[in-house]
Amino acid sequence: ISSVAVMCPCQVLADVHAKELEAIDLLHFSHVNVDGAVHPPVSCKCPPMGLETLKIDDFQLHASTMRRYGLGAHRGRLNIQAGLYDDDLYDGAWCAGRNDPLQWLEVDARRLTKFTGVITQGRSSLWSSDWVTSYKVLVSNDSHTWVTLKNGSQDLIFIGNKEKEIPVLNMFPVAVVARYIRVNPRSWFNRGSICMRVEILGCPMPDSQNYYHRRNEITTTDNLDFKHHSYKEMRHLMKVVNEKCPNITRIYNIGKSHSGQKLYAIEISDNPGEHERGEPEFRYTAGSHGNEVLGRELLLLLMQFMCQEYLSGSPRIRHLVHETRIHLLPSVNPDGYDKALEVGSELSGWSLGRWSQDGVDIHHNFPDLNSILWEAETKKWIPRKMLNHHVPIPEWYQSKNSTVAAETRALVSWMEKIPFVLGGNLQGGELVVTFPYDRTRSQGVSREQTPTPDDHVFRWLAFSYASTHRLMTDARRRVCHTEDFAKEDGTINGASWHTAAGSMNDFSYLHTNCFELSMYVGCDKFPHERELAEEWENNRESLLVFMEQVHRGIKGIVWDMQGRGIANAIIQVEGIGHDIRTAADGDYWRLLNPGEYSITVRAEGYSASSKVCEVGYDIGATRCDFTVSRTNLSRIKEIMERYNKQPIRQPLRLPVRQLQARRPGPRHRRVRTS
Repeated sequence: ISSVAVMCPCQVLADVHAKELEAIDLLHFSHVNVDGAVHPPVSCKCPPMGLETLKIDDFQLHASTMRRYGLGAHRGRLNIQAGLYDDDLYDGAWCAGRNDPLQWLEVDARRLTKFTGVITQGRSSLWSSDWVTSYKVLVSNDSHTWVTLKNGSQDLIFIGNKEKEIPVLNMFPVAVVARYIRVNPRSWFNRGSICMRVEILGCPMPDSQNYYHRRNEITTTDNLDFKHHSYKEMRHLMKVVNEKCPNITRIYNIGKSHSGQKLYAIEISDNPGEHERGEPEFRYTAGSHGNEVLGRELLLLLMQFMCQEYLSGSPRIRHLVHETRIHLLPSVNPDGYDKALEVGSELSGWSLGRWSQDGVDIHHNFPDLNSILWEAETKKWIPRKMLNHHVPIPEWYQSKNSTVAAETRALVSWMEKIPFVLGGNLQGGELVVTFPYDRTRSQGVSREQTPTPDDHVFRWLAFSYASTHRLMTDARRRVCHTEDFAKEDGTINGASWHTAAGSMNDFSYLHTNCFELSMYVGCDKFPHERELAEEWENNRESLLVFMEQVHRGIKGIVWDMQGRGIANAIIQVEGIGHDIRTAADGDYWRLLNPGEYSITVRAEGYSASSKVCEVGYDIGATRCDFTVSRTNLSRIKEIMERYNKQPIRQPLRLPVRQLQARRPGPRHRRVRTS
C-alpha cells in the first residue's frame, strides 16, 4: 500500500507531535453527509467519542465475529488493559473470529455525528503479538447501507499500527456525518491475528431531543479553568490563585526534578507558612506517574475552587481552611508529564511519561521498610530492639549511588519535615481507592490480603472517598479494565490487588505518622480536556470529604509539669500494634474509628500516663491531653549533667548504728587494787 496515495491535508499516519496537531487544528474543510449533502467548512479536529472513557457503552459496540467473549467488541477500546493470562474473561482487544478482509468493528453513536478520525492500537497482551497494519472506514445511517470513505474514486486505505502499544491517529480528508461507523481491517501482522483497540473522533450534531445525549450529559456550575496546563501554565495558575487569596495561600517548592524543574506546592491555611499547634496537616499529591494527568488537573481545580468558595463565604470551606493546614502538590513528575503532553491526550498510550527522566517509577521508589519490620517481628525484636513505628531508612538507600530519583528524595525530605496526619496520592487508569499494605507479606505471592494494624481505619478512609465519588461504588458501571472494584465498595487492599515493594503508602505509614492512600480517579489516565468538567464533578465531593477525615479520631498535646510540649512522645493505643509520635510542639493526632480507646503516652525521661478516650461518630477529633512528670532517674541524670557528670560531693551521712559504733564510749578510771 502506498502511503502517498492516501495522504491528505488532515491525515496523520504515524506518531503525531503537538506541533503537528496544532497545524491540523488550523486546517478547515467541508464535511459530507452520507446522502451526499455538502456542509460549510469546519475545523477537522473533534474530541474522542468516549470508547476509552466508557461514555460509549458496551451495547454501542458490535463486531462481525469474535474469537471468544473475552475478546468481544466491548473490549475494543483504546488503552484497555488485559488480565495476566490470555484466556482471562477480560482480555486486551477485540479479536476477530477469522482472519480475513470481511471482519469489522462497529460503533453506534446513537445520533448523527460528524466523524473526523480514528485512533488504533494492537492487542494488550504479555503473550501475543496482534495488530492491524491497514484498514478501511465505512459509515452508515441505518447500519444496512454502508459507504466507504474514498480518495477520489478509490477506497481509502489507512495505515495502521507497526506494533501493539503505540496509538496511531488517522484523520479523515473530509469529515463525514452519520450515525454508525465501521473499521474494516485489510491487513495485519503476519505472525498475529486481527485484533484492535480503537477510539473514534467525532462531534455530535445538535439535537436537543436526543434521549441518549440528555441521559449522559453532566454539567458543572463551577467557574474554573478546565484545560490541560503545561508546566509554565501550571505555575501561572498557582500564582493567580495565590494573588486572589493571599491571606490563605502560599506557594513553595519541595525540591527539583531530574531535569531541574521545581516541584511546586501550594499551602492553603488561615496562617500559611506556620505549623499551628493543634492543627493537623493534610496533603494531596498527584502526577508521580507523569502520564496520569487527571489527578494533576483535579488538584489545580481544587485550589481554584477552595479559593473561590472561601472568598464567597462558604462555611464548609472556611471551616476546613481555618482548622486544617492543607498542602497540594499537583505535579510530582513534571518531566514525565512533559513527554505525555508532547504527543497529547489521545496518543500518549498507556506508559509514555510514566517514569521519571532517569527511568524510575517514583511511586514505588521508596525504601522497603515492610521487610525490615516483618523481620524484626519474626525475631521478636519489637519493642526491645526496634519500635513498631518510625522505622528508620536503611543506610544503603541514603547513599549517593543508590537508584533513588531526585523527586523521591524531595518527597522523603518533605514528608519528614512536616508532621502530616493524612494524605492521598491521585493516580489514574482505574476507579478504586487502595490502602496499605501494598506489599504481600508472603514471599513469592503476587496477591494476598496484607492488612496493617490500622486496617479498620484505612478501610473507612478509603470508603469515605469511594462512596462519595459519582462512579466508584456504582454497581451498574462497566469495569475499566479487568477488575470489578464496585463489588468491593470501590476500595481494595493494595497487596490483594498486586504486590509492590517500596510504595509511597507503605513508607508513609511505617516511617512517619501519616496515613497515605492512593485514589485512582478515572479509567482514562489522560482524558481529553473536554472531559475535565465531568471528571471534576465526579471527584469534587470526594476530594473534600477525604480532607475532612483528618479531623476523625483523637488529638491533643503532651505537656510536662512546667507546661511545655514534649516532642517525640510515643502515643500507644491498646490493641493496635502501631504507634505514633508527637510533633515538635508536643501536639499529636491519632486517626481512629468511633469507639473507646485506652491511650498510653510514653516519653524518655517521663513516667508513662494512661487514660480512656472516646471517639464519636461526628466529624471532629476528641481532645485527649496528657501531663507527664519526670522520673526520679531522669532527674538524677539531669543533676549529674549539670555538674559535668560528676558525683555530687556531700557530707557523709552514716546510719545511726554505725555512728554509735564509731562514737567513743565513756572513759573509766582505773581502780588500783592492793
